[in-house]
Amino acid sequence: MEQYLKFLLVGLAIAMPVGAITVEMTKQGLKNGFFHGWAVGLGGMTIDLLLIVALYLGFAQVLALPYVQMPLWIIGAVFLFLLAYDSIKNADQDITLAGEKVNKSLWTTYRNGFLVALSPGNLVFWVSVFGVVLADSYTAQSSSFLLAALGILTGILVHDIGLLSIVSVTRRVMNRKMIQWTSIVAGLLLFGFACYFLYRFYMDISNYI
Repeated sequence: MEQYLKFLLVGLAIAMPVGAITVEMTKQGLKNGFFHGWAVGLGGMTIDLLLIVALYLGFAQVLALPYVQMPLWIIGAVFLFLLAYDSIKNADQDITLAGEKVNKSLWTTYRNGFLVALSPGNLVFWVSVFGVVLADSYTAQSSSFLLAALGILTGILVHDIGLLSIVSVTRRVMNRKMIQWTSIVAGLLLFGFACYFLYRFYMDISNYI
């Protein structure tokens, strides 16, 4: 239990910094409510779980190869550019105020979270940071590794639920115009993450020229 709680706190701390998943989760939470925001988070956690399995099976070395990572920077940048464009262009669309019926599919928001998490930034983060964090458990025994991984995933889940609870309360006092501008700001932030991905691709490719 002590190990589980320790890694729960690690997962919570790692989930705190604002990233593309947090931006998309907050936007969907404001526009369509708690469960749509959580669907984005669950999409991201699906990738997290798959990467934990990959680390356990020893695929981390493959994900860490430069010629594997570089194409992912471009793919991730293109997807985030498209998501940013959609967020800004349709900022006034699909807005459901508190108490209104939500028509948007949960599958759509889950898919967005899944695809945002399937970015090189997230992959590299898991291979480097989580790989180091889980290293001691990995070298010990399978049960220790799985317990540590479960603790980290629980920490991420606690962060998502806490964030979306705050978003849900905030949503009750926001009007349609305020939510629209929030979607525009979210689009600009996603655009910034996409530019960062392009920058990382440029830096990586420069090392081979």
